Amino acid sequence: MKHYKILVVDDDPDIVEILTYNLKIDGYDVINAFNGKEAVKKTKLFVPDIILMDVMMPVMNGIEACSIIREKNYSAESIIIFLSARSEDFTQLAAFDAGGDDYITKPVKPKILLKKINSIVKRLKKFDNISKQIQFEKIKIDRSTYTVVFDGVELTLPRKEFELLFLLASHPSEVINRNDIMNKVWGPDVIVGSRTIDVHIRKLREKIGDSYFKTVKGVGYKFTP
Repeated sequence: MKHYKILVVDDDPDIVEILTYNLKIDGYDVINAFNGKEAVKKTKLFVPDIILMDVMMPVMNGIEACSIIREKNYSAESIIIFLSARSEDFTQLAAFDAGGDDYITKPVKPKILLKKINSIVKRLKKFDNISKQIQFEKIKIDRSTYTVVFDGVELTLPRKEFELLFLLASHPSEVINRNDIMNKVWGPDVIVGSRTIDVHIRKLREKIGDSYFKTVKGVGYKFTP
């Protein structure tokens, strides 16, 4: 049975201790880091399934660390959840632009966070047991390896971007409403900002092409191969 690894990154040792204690009780393998630079090193070394990342930290902040982790492809499949006291829209958008999958404002209640993580892990287990490919003229999506080949070039997407692409591509030319996207990609127990889907769609458009994704105002999105 797979043991899921979680990297807890925060410059506050009390927060690290509390989160680590609760996560270990629930059976997770936990690694700690206290700044962004250390988080990058430990992500490369341990390849965690989930990263809980503070934003404001010394040496290197969490957004910069997330950007490096994604750009260097140290852990493309890791789900990166930001935990921060900063609630401004521009900070949250910067976190998503860097490759983050979720953003939770502090103070964080450990029981609520564990509920969210357990929900994510349930979904990860389902994905881990599925091997499936989708192929169109210029694009091939392989769920078993979490890779996308577009026009002969292999792309490695952050996990949530991949899951969103796979969901839409599984129903070509069919409109998927925003609630279904949220439930199937992020899970019914996960609360994320209203612009999260839009940010991820924008990132996919930048990487694959605007023509593949059509916005249906007030409803959702559809994939048009």
